[in-house]
Amino acid sequence: MADLNGAPSANRVHIAFFGRRNAGKSSLVNAITAQALSIVSPVAGTTTDPVRKSMELLPLGPVVIIDTPGIDDAGEVGSLRVQRALRELNRADAAVLVVDAAAGLTDEDRELLRRFDKKGVPHITVYNKCDLRGMPCGEGEIAVSARTGENIDALKERLARLVQAGNGGRRLLGDLLSPGDAVVLVTPIDASAPRGRMILPQVQAIRDILDAQAACAVVQPAQLPAMLARLGRPRLVVTDSQAFETVKQMVPEDVPLTSFSILFARFKGVLDKAVRGAEALKTLRDGDRVLICEGCTHHRQCEDIGTVKLPGWIRRFTGVEPQFAFTSGGEFPEDLSPYALVVHCGGCMLNEREMRYRRGLAADSGVSYTNYGIIIAYMNGILHRSLEPFPEYGKKAGE
Repeated sequence: MADLNGAPSANRVHIAFFGRRNAGKSSLVNAITAQALSIVSPVAGTTTDPVRKSMELLPLGPVVIIDTPGIDDAGEVGSLRVQRALRELNRADAAVLVVDAAAGLTDEDRELLRRFDKKGVPHITVYNKCDLRGMPCGEGEIAVSARTGENIDALKERLARLVQAGNGGRRLLGDLLSPGDAVVLVTPIDASAPRGRMILPQVQAIRDILDAQAACAVVQPAQLPAMLARLGRPRLVVTDSQAFETVKQMVPEDVPLTSFSILFARFKGVLDKAVRGAEALKTLRDGDRVLICEGCTHHRQCEDIGTVKLPGWIRRFTGVEPQFAFTSGGEFPEDLSPYALVVHCGGCMLNEREMRYRRGLAADSGVSYTNYGIIIAYMNGILHRSLEPFPEYGKKAGE
């Protein structure tokens, strides 16, 4: 469950610390966060898995700090640790290369810098243990001491300048609203709904509506007609994607309609590619492999949308029998070439960089990529309508 009093992890700036074993990554992370986030030991390879901490890092704001295993770890298990460390680069908004000032840059460090540049990740090189040996620094470098605290505050300032918080100022839906507008959120309560709470997309939508000085009504599908009669013509209706088939029949054509999942595709910067990817359903054939991806991990119910409903709807719409594969959480294959189509959830638990990375992997493999809301709207014949609320799509959707 998301922390309702803090920024969701997916909306925080992700800062990942990389480097060789015993370069002082964990000590530096602890010094920056002013807490014992990571275990520190003179034994090489103490950090065996990425360690994450959501916190407020002044003057930057809400961040996720990620301490990774040493990039020079050895052996079969060590190789797996290195893979896990490098995977964190896919979700990092900024990278910190930690170098032992006494040892200087190594070949592994230089390879990391090349990876940062290749992936376009803003980064800074930090020479740790400068109290043991002075280190002249160039542009994009700084010398610090995690032990004495020297230059730690200066590093925080540099990090604040290095990254841009959030995702370019985009809003989930607040930019579509004016003060006083009314929005209806349709949230089915069924076996897959968490007991006693709202899921993160619904919570974030409510908050963004309130931030826009608009009003919000939250209903189940059966309550929607009565709410529409009471409100007249709301500015927008947002539904859970799996209720599109029912909701589209209740909402008048002149009332804008979309889904939480489509809002998140726009929010994460992947909407355009995901819209085009839905066309792959036209060419799907028997035996084609379809990958369905959840960004979070949860207990799957008998009517789970990802593993049960979506495969059934795709079979019914296409009339063919594809093979389905499923991933969840941080699991995502780097080689997507075996698949004809990737269908992703809205990605509320993943940051924008991770979502763009996953979409990019599909593009590099020549594989169509779409998301839950878009493909469900497409199969219900209302994809154009579900895009009309967005200024950048309104004209195209109406054509």
